[in-house]
Amino acid sequence: MRFCNLKECESYIHTLETYEPEQKRQKFSEIKAGLDDAESLIRKMDLEARSLQPNVKAVLLAKLREYNSDLNNLKSEHKRLASANSNQAARDDLLESGMADAMSVSANQRGRLMMSTERLNESSDRIKESRRTMLETEELGVSILQDLHQQRQSLLHANDTVFLLLKVPYRLHLLTGKFEGKDERKRLMRKGGRKNK
Repeated sequence: MRFCNLKECESYIHTLETYEPEQKRQKFSEIKAGLDDAESLIRKMDLEARSLQPNVKAVLLAKLREYNSDLNNLKSEHKRLASANSNQAARDDLLESGMADAMSVSANQRGRLMMSTERLNESSDRIKESRRTMLETEELGVSILQDLHQQRQSLLHANDTVFLLLKVPYRLHLLTGKFEGKDERKRLMRKGGRKNK
């Protein structure tokens, strides 16, 4: 592992955002290992600095505290980015599985929608066919009613004609009956007159 100053480490950590998810994970692991190594080295330097003379020791311990602070900053930055990366990876995994689920749900919904549409179209066709049959039946009914009306008119006319025809002989009979009645009376009177004699 190569050692660099703080600014180089920060810029290296921030360049990780350009990598693909798998490469990011690998680089974050490498950085974590480097940070652990740096922490181990700082602890070793701290132990060595404590064993030195007091005037050198104070300067070195102050410098080590500064390094330790920078290391802690790098660790927290690494942790934040790693957490964001793992959250993003988890989100991506979730979205991938969610998209697969959504696609299968979408396919199921699409299938159900197509079946419903097909059934709706069939129902519409049946309704159109029923409507057409109803209109034909209505036309037939109107035609039958017109025929019945014409037949009724014909029957009424025939009835009137028959009545008139029946009335004529009756009137004739009445007219002729009067004459026949006179003749009949005359004949009866003649017969009666013969019997009386």
